[in-house]
Amino acid sequence: MVRTQYGRAAWLAALLAPLIACATPSRADKPLPIRFVVVTTFDTGSDDSPNAPGEFNSWVVNYPLPVVLPFPQGYHHLRYNPDQFVLGIETGEGPTHMASSITALVNDPRFDFSHAYWMLAGIAGIDPNAGPVASAAWSHYVIDGDLAYEIDAREIPSDWTTGYVPLGRSSPYQQPVPPVSSINGVNLFKLNGGFVNWAYEFSKARVHLPDDSNLQTVRAGYTKFPKTQSPPIIMEGDVLGAGTFWTGTLLNTWAENWVNYWSKGAATFVMTSEEDAGYAQALTFLAQTGAIDFTRVLVLRSAANFSVPPNGETAAEFLAGEANGTGYSGFIESLANVYATGASVVNEIVNNWGKYEYTVPTR
Repeated sequence: MVRTQYGRAAWLAALLAPLIACATPSRADKPLPIRFVVVTTFDTGSDDSPNAPGEFNSWVVNYPLPVVLPFPQGYHHLRYNPDQFVLGIETGEGPTHMASSITALVNDPRFDFSHAYWMLAGIAGIDPNAGPVASAAWSHYVIDGDLAYEIDAREIPSDWTTGYVPLGRSSPYQQPVPPVSSINGVNLFKLNGGFVNWAYEFSKARVHLPDDSNLQTVRAGYTKFPKTQSPPIIMEGDVLGAGTFWTGTLLNTWAENWVNYWSKGAATFVMTSEEDAGYAQALTFLAQTGAIDFTRVLVLRSAANFSVPPNGETAAEFLAGEANGTGYSGFIESLANVYATGASVVNEIVNNWGKYEYTVPTR
C-alpha cells in the first residue's frame, strides 16, 4: 500500500526538502510531528541502491523513505516519509554511535517526538539454544554486556566459569544481585511489556518468514541444537548489547547466565548485539525531559548468524568467517525478515493514528 504512494511522496519530498534542510528554525516555526522513528545501524553502500543491502537500505527502498534530510550532528543523514510521518536514522555501529546519534536527533528542533513510537530494527546473532537463524525477536529486556569487571581467562580461579564479574561484586554471579542502575551505568533496561507483547502478537499473526535452501544448509550444521531445526520464526526474546564482538560456546554460556543474573530470571537471552544498551540509555534520559515517551520504545532483532560455531568448527575458525564477511550465514534473509516484521507494526500504527496517537497498544 505504501509503495503505491511513492509518486506523491517524491513530489512532497521535492517540496519539503528546502524547508526542512534550512538552518535552525525560529521559535515561530512548527516542528514536524513524527509518528514513528525507525532506528538502524549500518548500510553496505548507498541508501537507495538495490545492490547494497543493509539495515537502513531496507527501509529506504522498501517502505520507502524518499526524502533526504541533512543531519550533520549525527553519523549519517536522515530519511523521511512525509505521507506516513515516519523518520529513519542510521546511527552507525556500536553503543557510542547509537547513544550520540539518538540524543542529537531528539534535540533537533526540526522534529516533535512527543508522541513518536521508536523501533530499533537491526540484525544480530542468535543463541542456538533459543531458535533458528533468520528469526525475528521482540525484546522485553535489554541487558548491558559491557558494564563489568574482567579478569583474563588464563588468570581466573579454577572454580570460576568466566572472568566476567558484576560491578560491586568479587566473583561471577555473586549474590545478592547489585542494583541494576548505579553511578557506573545501567545493566538492565525493561521495555513496556504490554506494548512488546502486542507487537509480537500483531506481527506473528500477519507476517510469514520464508524458508530457503541457504537457511536449510545453515541449520544442518547445528543439529545438536534442537531449536535451530525449523524455518525462521517470530518470537519474544531478550537482547544482550555489548560493544565487543564475541563468539563461541563458553561466551555464549556466559551470555545466557549474565542475562539471567541481572534480570533475576525474568529475561531469556536470545539475541546478541552491539547498540541496544546505548539506544535504551539515550531514550531513558530523553524521556526524563518529556521529549519522548519510553513506553513507546521497541527493540526488534533478526538473526544473521548463530553465536556459536557449527558442528566441527572452532570458535577461531568461526570468527575468521565473520571477520571476512562469509560468516553471516543468514544475512540477506535476516534483513528481509526484520523489515517485514517491523513494517507490519509501523504501518498499523501510522495508518491508524487516530487510534494510537494518545493510546499505546497493549495485548
